[in-house]
Amino acid sequence: MKILKNINIIRRKLMHSITKNIGHSKLNKKSNLAIKPEIKRVLISRPNGRLGNLILITPLLEEVITTFPGCRIDLFVKGSLAPILFKNYDNVDKIIELPKRPFKSLLQYIKVWISLRKQEYDIAINVDKNSSSGRLSVKFSNSKFKFFGDSTIENIQSKYDDYDHIAKYPVYNFRSYLNYIGFTPNNKPIAALNLKLSDLEIIEGKKALDKLVNKDKKTLCIYTYATGDKCYSKSWWGKFYKKLKSQYPNHNIIEILPIENISQIDFKAPHFYSKDIREIGAVIANTEVFIGADCGIMHLASSVQTPTIGLFSISEQKKYEPYHNHSIAINTNKTSILQSIKIIASMIAHNISLRVTATSTIIALS
Repeated sequence: MKILKNINIIRRKLMHSITKNIGHSKLNKKSNLAIKPEIKRVLISRPNGRLGNLILITPLLEEVITTFPGCRIDLFVKGSLAPILFKNYDNVDKIIELPKRPFKSLLQYIKVWISLRKQEYDIAINVDKNSSSGRLSVKFSNSKFKFFGDSTIENIQSKYDDYDHIAKYPVYNFRSYLNYIGFTPNNKPIAALNLKLSDLEIIEGKKALDKLVNKDKKTLCIYTYATGDKCYSKSWWGKFYKKLKSQYPNHNIIEILPIENISQIDFKAPHFYSKDIREIGAVIANTEVFIGADCGIMHLASSVQTPTIGLFSISEQKKYEPYHNHSIAINTNKTSILQSIKIIASMIAHNISLRVTATSTIIALS
């Protein structure tokens, strides 16, 4: 397993060195367009099949829809998750799926790449500037304008405190490119991650949650799993869960289980298991707060607008931390379990205060 991992690292470095300069030559000077181009057909490329990486493109997707109202968008991705995640995005037309294991489906893999040439696009957009496959797909596409993911502005990092975030820098870079092709870029705050759950999905999520816990109490949601070194030990989670229960004796605490159906607290809390990502999201959407390590489910929680607490020990916090809805990240290398519980308690109290204030304002205005 370690050998395969090392081979994959070498492959990525090699591909990045080959593709890193693709597209740069077209950004040397600003385009002189007398008339702003009409953008009706858009290709967005993110050839990655991981849950988190796909959810993290939703702010860019929202940006494209806002910039080009009524446009039709094709997504170039890997695996079969995208149709589930983007089912409620009305502007998304076709999802072009690379097979998850290309060497086992080589003919299908080649056919998918060829299909990029068959459709004409007004603009092709690579989401992640560091993605070799993304840059290649935009280069290979049949598109009038090709955005490879790089900023056209020098030292753009110094302009934005949150530029390093993987959901945000694609939007900042895209905005810089819009100016390059004659559009006035949007200066509003970058959108939140958004799964776009329907009202019916949220109602069904509430029903599923009510079957597990006392519906008259607020519910805290934990997710104790993560891949590789990001996964906290049973010992750590055991201590954390005990402290959390002590802090919130009048709250429900539920655990969302991973597809592997394992628990780092040995199933001590009421737990929810499903292979349906949207169903999981709908259950989380009905909880007070979500707590979990950096992983796809953490981003899922953020995308259903639940205040999210991300636990970080290995991965880059500034790149992956949850944002919006008063979400926070905690570096557990620098923060003890007791300190983490206090931070979470302060965050929950702050959110409750905001809701009370908002409710009072609505009552006063009505």
